[in-house]
Amino acid sequence: MKVRTTPERLREAIRDARHPAGPPPRPTRRARQFDTLLALVVGIATLHYAIDNSKQEGVPHHMPPSGLGGLALMATLALIASAALAVRRRYPLAVLCVVTAATLLTPYDVSRLTFYAFVIAVYSAAVYSPYRVATLAALPLAVLLVGTSGNSVKPIVPNQYVALLILVPMAVAAIGLRTWKLRTGESRTRLSALEREQTEALRRAVEHERARIARELHDVVTHNVSVMIIQAGAARKIMETSPERAGEALLAVEAGGRAAMTELRHVMGLLTMAGKGEGEGTDEGADLADTAAELAPQPGLDQLEALVGRVRDTGLPVGLTVTGPPCPLPPGLELAAYRVVQEALTNTVKHASGATAAVTVEYGPDRLRVEVTDTGGNPGAGSAAGNGRGLIGLRERLAVYDGTLNTGRRLSGGYRVEALIPLEAP
Repeated sequence: MKVRTTPERLREAIRDARHPAGPPPRPTRRARQFDTLLALVVGIATLHYAIDNSKQEGVPHHMPPSGLGGLALMATLALIASAALAVRRRYPLAVLCVVTAATLLTPYDVSRLTFYAFVIAVYSAAVYSPYRVATLAALPLAVLLVGTSGNSVKPIVPNQYVALLILVPMAVAAIGLRTWKLRTGESRTRLSALEREQTEALRRAVEHERARIARELHDVVTHNVSVMIIQAGAARKIMETSPERAGEALLAVEAGGRAAMTELRHVMGLLTMAGKGEGEGTDEGADLADTAAELAPQPGLDQLEALVGRVRDTGLPVGLTVTGPPCPLPPGLELAAYRVVQEALTNTVKHASGATAAVTVEYGPDRLRVEVTDTGGNPGAGSAAGNGRGLIGLRERLAVYDGTLNTGRRLSGGYRVEALIPLEAP
């Protein structure tokens, strides 16, 4: 370990003294106005004191300077010391140096002329200066220089003002204590408000999560159950005349039910995992592990063929076109695109019976375009149950990825749903 010499320590101390220990003071407008008023009051008081002490003529050299020359000297020193107080918060060390110099130049017999400004400057340097090392060195030096200058012919502070000098610090301390209590109360109020905001944010997050899960359940149940209802109705009508076709329809109902159960397990698995993380463990851990093992991943664009196939089984002709080179996409983005196709085809089955639908997926260099159109038809049996929640959920899903959803009727008849999702550059 290297032992530092005294000159090295001195150089380090000087270097540290040049660097602030904190941010530079930034006084508020009200603080600047108060300092200006303080400088004005001290300046007027000291000028009045200078005028009173300059009226004496022919006094010995140890008495206050008299005449116009003495008045000019005292007025200059008083103005310099008091004017410097206007920037005591912004430049506390510089103000201390200026006021100390003015105090040392002031004749001892009129040392009250700059003494009070010196006291304020010392206080300001101790409270506001960010240069802690320099301040700790300057304060004792300034007090020592001022305290040892002159003589003791006339006391700086008159006896009648000694009680005032005792009461003023007590008053300042009382005001400081009251201010501290007020700030503590304000801090507690802000902390309570922050806790309420955090609680409210948590509540909103829970509501948002519940809404997301509700959209998942809506997407899964509405699509698969709509297909199952149509297939079951078709099977019932042709059960006696064409048992084979009825059997195929019932198989489609079974497949739709299995798909719905698989996706429902996934959504409920999310709830179960969240609940287990928040609550205590139970003896059902093995069952949850078995359920999690059965959960299938969320559907993506690679499962559009299966989705379109299930819709075709309901009797709705659907065409699927994919253009552009497919590229890997985030799972959430793929799920959002899949849900667009799922919701649009579900609405076509419910609201446009007898129509023909077309699904277009276009991979672009900077965006993914998904479009579902139909030629229009008659409302189905489940059309009255629609409430527009599906399209609202799609817009919220796409907004997460800065995507947009455009819907509306086509001029040639039918309906069109178009989703545009920007892709991040590779």
